[in-house]
Amino acid sequence: MDWSQTRNVAVVAFSFHGNFNFFWMRFLERRFPGNSMRMVMKKLFLDQTAAAPLATSVFYTAVSFLEGKEDIFEDWREKFLNTYKTGLMFWPFMQFLNFALVPLYIRTTFTGCCAFVWATFLCFSRQTGDGTARAALAWMFPPKHEPEEEEVDSKHEVEEAASSKPLQ
Repeated sequence: MDWSQTRNVAVVAFSFHGNFNFFWMRFLERRFPGNSMRMVMKKLFLDQTAAAPLATSVFYTAVSFLEGKEDIFEDWREKFLNTYKTGLMFWPFMQFLNFALVPLYIRTTFTGCCAFVWATFLCFSRQTGDGTARAALAWMFPPKHEPEEEEVDSKHEVEEAASSKPLQ
């Protein structure tokens, strides 16, 4: 385990993301009170178009800053768009549940639990991938070998064995 990476992500999560989510959820509820479908969709739209890009940008740049990278925007430039698109497969569903079904007093906690799962994805993405779900989940679902490759290897081995046998 890379403890310095863990420390950097924890510092960003505790100093920015936790506070931001608390105040963001409070702002959304005050501006769009209730859980009618209309209010839920307004919150969801604003969350995905304003908060999600901001939070993702802060993650990539702040962790790069804490790592002492010369160009703190390098990871952001390389991974932001893919990460944002991947987030659109996760966050709208989670936030829809949050805004429509979760009681107001535990919404920040629910978001925090979802954010823990998301942060795990982001960490794998930062270290091994390009911000796509496929790259980040490769540790869980490793790519399978193509049967054709195995057949080619087997044919090659058979040919080698046949050519190395002495003629009788």
